[in-house]
Amino acid sequence: MDQHILDINRVITNATQVMEDSKFQIFEICEAARAELESLEQELEVVIQETVRTIERVDQLELDYRQARIRLTEVSRDFVRYKEEDIKSAYEKATQIQLDLMVCREKETYLKSRRDDLQKRVRNVESSIERAEMIASQINVVLEYLSGDLNQVTRILESAKTRQLIGLKIILAQEEERKRIAREIHDGPAQSLANIVMRTEIAERMFLKKEFQLVQDELVDLKGQVRLGLEEIRKIIFNLRPMALDDLGLVPTLRKFVQDFEEKTKIHTVFDLTGREIRMPSAMEAAIYRLVQEAYSNALKHANASYVTLDMVYTSDSVTITVFDNGSGFQQELIQVHNGDNSHFGLVGMQERIDLLEGKMDIDSNLGKGTKIIFKIPITAENRKE
Repeated sequence: MDQHILDINRVITNATQVMEDSKFQIFEICEAARAELESLEQELEVVIQETVRTIERVDQLELDYRQARIRLTEVSRDFVRYKEEDIKSAYEKATQIQLDLMVCREKETYLKSRRDDLQKRVRNVESSIERAEMIASQINVVLEYLSGDLNQVTRILESAKTRQLIGLKIILAQEEERKRIAREIHDGPAQSLANIVMRTEIAERMFLKKEFQLVQDELVDLKGQVRLGLEEIRKIIFNLRPMALDDLGLVPTLRKFVQDFEEKTKIHTVFDLTGREIRMPSAMEAAIYRLVQEAYSNALKHANASYVTLDMVYTSDSVTITVFDNGSGFQQELIQVHNGDNSHFGLVGMQERIDLLEGKMDIDSNLGKGTKIIFKIPITAENRKE
């Protein structure tokens, strides 16, 4: 068995090295694609602005040309009032405007074609980046899964199927969370910082031109941008782990979560508490918070609900949490049928969390009658936080 483990270890080590090298290459490809995307977006912005200006110029030239034709007709008919020089001048002006109009129309056609081409290239590069990130995520999953202690192979094989499924789901959840965080940072703070850098460069040029009032206005606007960026960063930090959990406890944190959920989604929410909160270890409170978060996420994504309620009942030895939504509901028997795939991945993830807490989860749902999820978690003497 030891020799077999060594052979497996050698094979996996080689495979891991290849994957690590591939991951680094994918990272370089992603970075190059992001640089290309940034360049394309900048060029696209310039082309769009130039297209708008050209369209406006074409509209103006068309108006000028119509007026020039009217003027030419007028001077051509009235030989008494207008001399030959007037007719010649009107004719030359109309001809020049016509030539300018033709040139601008050609430019407009080219710019529109260039704009459409750049937009298509931007979409293709974004798609390539997304595919590369997905491949990198899958490689990370495999690398994480292969990095276990091979000396424990015999013990792991005793319940391989269950352990592998749970382990893989945990790793996939971690990768999805990392991807979500990366996307939030890219779409939020990263974009804000890039905009701030550009605005500071503009302010610097204004300062060199001694346009001090414009510089002051720009700085005031920049201050607002920085505040918004800071708010976005705080939201990301809160989503990673609400600091209020440790400072205030589970109940105030869930109360704030419910309020934020209603403000963000416009779905009416109700929070009701019975009994006095019992503080538990940080890990338990975080797990319970994620349970509620996942239940609300399911109601938002799948239920099409107009309101969601959260009831918490504390007793001396347990806490019972009920999340109800008035959404579309589902057929409960399908959960058993599809438990092996991702059809109800959120419910499966909640069941795994509740199992780790040694609790119980009950689901009551019917098509068109909403969904009620009940979590009952025991609070033992060891689980109390004094």
